[in-house]
Amino acid sequence: MDYQRLLYEKVTNDIVKIMMNRPEARNAQDFLMFEELMDAFDKADMDEDIRVIIFGGVGADFSSGHDMSGRGVSGKGAPLQTKRTGLEGRMKREQYIFYEQGLRQRNVSKPIIAMVQGHCIAGALLNACMCDIIIAADDAIFQNPVLRMTPSGAEILVEPWEMGARKAKEFLWTGDSIDAQEAYRLGLVNRVVPREKLEEETIKLAKKIALTPPITVMLTKRSINRTLDMMGQANSWDYHFLIHQMAHSTDEAANFFKQMLETREKGGLKAFLEKRDAKYGE
Repeated sequence: MDYQRLLYEKVTNDIVKIMMNRPEARNAQDFLMFEELMDAFDKADMDEDIRVIIFGGVGADFSSGHDMSGRGVSGKGAPLQTKRTGLEGRMKREQYIFYEQGLRQRNVSKPIIAMVQGHCIAGALLNACMCDIIIAADDAIFQNPVLRMTPSGAEILVEPWEMGARKAKEFLWTGDSIDAQEAYRLGLVNRVVPREKLEEETIKLAKKIALTPPITVMLTKRSINRTLDMMGQANSWDYHFLIHQMAHSTDEAANFFKQMLETREKGGLKAFLEKRDAKYGE
């Protein structure tokens, strides 16, 4: 596949970088980007030379999350071409492009290191949390303000597993952001490094991991992920995906999106976000 939304680059013979490449849009993730991400992670997983994958974003920000501008490019997958409307059509599309992409990324057999700078918001936070390790620049900001729009969080509810149940509730219910040091304190990220050394430190860690026999790394990753599944992670994500769909189907959600889409048509995405966040004092 020729990528329009990504850069796929081998750093060394055994380390590859997969970089979201829409810096002009703060690496907003449209359907085309999600399909390319599925292909790129599959490609790296199948490459027998690759031992470690680095996942990041070009430019000032890791990613602003799902593209809400209305100007994103659709993908080509069959579920995206469905003519079904309402809950059934949305569920088919979101299961294919958000839920399944996230799980495929999480279950890649090779270690993935997220390299996060600037803003990491909503769906982008989900993708970062599907990685095995997160290295954050000291300017990184993490936020998931999706509940401000009535849907019940992102399609995969990562926060309780990343920062504990009580902090996850506060984080999601308020939509407030946390900085890199707070993310480190909560255990959301492994390390915080100066912005100018982010790539250098990430590659240094990737090279060290690449020294470990790949079968050992693969089996250990699989075992740790299975431990999380036995603790209920996979079942909780499956349950939350259904809750997310239900939240989308409420009258409150329908009224909100009607008003907000009208606002976006008149004033663009900036007006949309300002109206969404105004009552929160932002």
